[in-house]
Amino acid sequence: MAFIGYISRTEHFSAAHRLHSPHLSDAENLETFGKCNHPGGHGHNYVLEIILRGPIDEKNGMVANIADLKRWIKDSVLDHVDHRNLDRDIAFFATRPSTTENLAAFVWMRLCQVMPEGMLSKVIVWETPKNKVIFTGEGVTAKDIEECAV
Repeated sequence: MAFIGYISRTEHFSAAHRLHSPHLSDAENLETFGKCNHPGGHGHNYVLEIILRGPIDEKNGMVANIADLKRWIKDSVLDHVDHRNLDRDIAFFATRPSTTENLAAFVWMRLCQVMPEGMLSKVIVWETPKNKVIFTGEGVTAKDIEECAV
């Protein structure tokens, strides 16, 4: 039986957004999101960590090739979010607020479409050095993934 290992890759990207839910009134949005609901939006320098889990291949000694992981992240995520306005440029956020929780779910759904099944373990998104979200794919349906087609 092969050993099970974890590998991770950390990337950075910058993006703008406005915390605003189409399911709340303007007053409720302001009360819920405060200054982050400003109509002009605001930006973050996000840190993204992707963690994979799997058997360590007996021949090559790897869970996955880091070069592949790097390409998956760039092609499926970074090319779509870096220096973008999440609310205006990504259809996924047209019907849900661009919270860090939803951003982490978006990243998960983008990556799971291009990676070997079952390999993606965690997506961690730091919005600030003090605030991060960890997403493990719980609750994601096939319909959700279709909304994030690569």
